[in-house]
This record gives sequence, structure tokens and C-alpha cells, in this order.
Amino acid sequence: MPAQIDRYNYPTTIYSGAGARFKIPDVLKEAGKSHPLIVTDRVISALPICTEMRKIISDAGIINDTYFDIFGNPTKSQVTGGVNAFKKYSCDSIIAFGGGAAIDVAKAIAVMINHPGDLFDYEDTPSGKPITKEIPFTISVPTTAGTGSEAGRSSVVSDDDTKRKKIIFAPSLMAKAVFLDPEFTTDLPANITATTGMDALTHLVEAYLAKGEQPLCDGIALEGIRRLAVHLPKCVDFAKKGNKKTKDHIESRRQMLNAAMMGAVAFQKGLGVTHSCAHALSTVVDMHHGLANGILIPYCMKFNSTGMNDRFKAMAMAVGLKSTTPTAFVKWLENLKEKIGIPKHLKDVGVKKEHLSKLVDIAVDDVCHPSNPKPVSKKDFEKIFKAAIG
Repeated sequence: MPAQIDRYNYPTTIYSGAGARFKIPDVLKEAGKSHPLIVTDRVISALPICTEMRKIISDAGIINDTYFDIFGNPTKSQVTGGVNAFKKYSCDSIIAFGGGAAIDVAKAIAVMINHPGDLFDYEDTPSGKPITKEIPFTISVPTTAGTGSEAGRSSVVSDDDTKRKKIIFAPSLMAKAVFLDPEFTTDLPANITATTGMDALTHLVEAYLAKGEQPLCDGIALEGIRRLAVHLPKCVDFAKKGNKKTKDHIESRRQMLNAAMMGAVAFQKGLGVTHSCAHALSTVVDMHHGLANGILIPYCMKFNSTGMNDRFKAMAMAVGLKSTTPTAFVKWLENLKEKIGIPKHLKDVGVKKEHLSKLVDIAVDDVCHPSNPKPVSKKDFEKIFKAAIG
């Protein structure tokens, strides 16, 4: 047990540092919870970190059960399975443990414990039903530094049949406490470190560029970009070299967890064109969201750069560039991709020109690009996808 864990409250209670996981039983007991359901994915459930998590909780005298039938992009059927598990085991709380998929499924499970009907009845649309009933006590423990979903108020879940992503949103979905323990992330392989890190970067960049006045989000986004620019390459390098728990590695992983969470806080302001393109790729070819963002972001930022000199200058300064032109920042994105092993083109991961029409149609209908700093037409999406496919 470490001597000190950083604790701060924004936007919820955050415990940050190596060993933060040991605080979990205390938080559960303080809330009067005695039987959490640990919601994780198939991969995490088979790893030692899941065994350790359950032992920490059990050793504190707290009964716990696990739901782990989560894989790929989160779907409604996975949520239904989790609701059934929660009720079967008579649980009273939820621990969202894993990457963005597991955490999003956990939040959607929490919605459906006390809300009747279908999950998508509560989609964040003008016709969606409000989320008004009690949400089970939920805490989040991320095992990747990517989506930042652990500190978010929304859940993104795909329809099993159409693969279209739908957003469930309510302030009550925010976790009551978040545990950013870098020791849960030091064993991540280089490719997962890279793709999840690029997801976090895309959140930060798009939030900073999104339309509207939101100085709090702008400041958080710039600071997150600064931290990520320093520590993402380091984490990928540590992963390639097999350095597991050196002091420097743990510190860089901690900084990445904070940067990812900051991205989720900042994108309350909005996202943009990159996410609309990435959501289309998830729908059409079931591409990992972080990989899609990582490949696309230079092409999308090249589109956004015209007339945004001040914003691109601030981002260029945040990452330490001597030249602060929009072109210099886009080039930095391209160099970062190459350095950490993100493919240059979509064709490198199996996307073909025959996918173009469907990708464009889905991207045009996506909810993210209306907050992009520039309007994005159907022809604009076609140009972006054509360039990205290569």
C-alpha cells in the first residue's frame, strides 16, 4: 500500500497514482456497498490484474461477482447480459474495470437496472426518454489510457444488427469515484498503448477546436495535449522494450491516464469530423475506435486548419514545436503516428475504395461533426476518406 495517493475532485472524485486500487474497498464501504458486480471484458478477465482486483475486494470482506462477456465494440446485447448478471447475483453496485468498451457497457448496465424498456429508448436524441430513476453506485477503474470514459457522463453502444453507434447520456452516469492506477496499464502492449493513446489525443484536439466558448474545456484540452505529447511516445517505447514497472514507466503511464481523463472532460464542449469518420469505420468495418482516430486525425486536421491559425498555434506550442503554423502541427501528427506505429493509410488495415460510399453516408449522419469548427459537407467527407484510404 503506497504512502500517498493523489486525490482531487473534478469532475468527480479521482484517486491517482500507483496503488490507487487499494482504496477501492474503503470507497465501497463508505458508500454502504457490500456486493459489487465487476464489469470487464473477456481479455481482462483472464489476466492477473482481474484476479488481483477481486482479491483486493474479497480480502476486505466484500462479496463480488464478475460479468465479462464483453468484446470488440460494445453492443446492446452485452448490456443485456450484464443487467441479467447484476440481478442474478443480487448486486448493489458496479465496478467498471477495463478499457472504454467495458466502461461504456458498465454505464449502460447501470441505466437499465431500474429503467424499463429498451436501452435505445434512452438514446440522447430529442425523442429519447430521460434517465430519471436511480442509478446503482458505480466506480471506474481504467486499464487503458484512451477513451476517458471513466470520467464521462455518456455511454456509446452499438446496435447489434446495424452496428450503428448510439449515445446514452445523463449526468447521473458519471462514476462516483475514479481510480487511475498506472500499475494496471504497465503491461499493455505497444500497439494497444498507441491506439488508445491516439484516441485520447483525438479527444483533446477535437475538443479544443470545437465550436463555442468553453474556456475551462479549452484549458484542460491544451494541458492534456502537452502531457500526451511527452508521455505517449515514452509509453510505447517502454512497451516495446518490455520495461514493466520502472519508476519512469509508471510515471509516464500515470500521466497518460490523466491526459485521457482530461480528454473526456474537455470533450463535453464537443468533438468533430475525426470522430464522425471513426464512427463510420466502426460501423462499416468494425475498426477499433482508437485505431480509426489515429489513422484519420492528420487528414481531418488538414481539413480543419484553414482559418484556424490561432488554435493550431496554441496546439503547436503545447507540443513544443518551433514552427507554430497549422501545417507544422499536422506534420507533427504524421510524425507521431509513424513513431508509435500507427498505419499511414486506411488501406493498410483493409479499408477499400468500395467502402467509400457507405462510410460517407454514415459519417454525414453522425452526431459529432456539427460541433466541428468548419461545416463538413458530403463532398468534404469523400475527400477526407479518399486521402485517408490512400
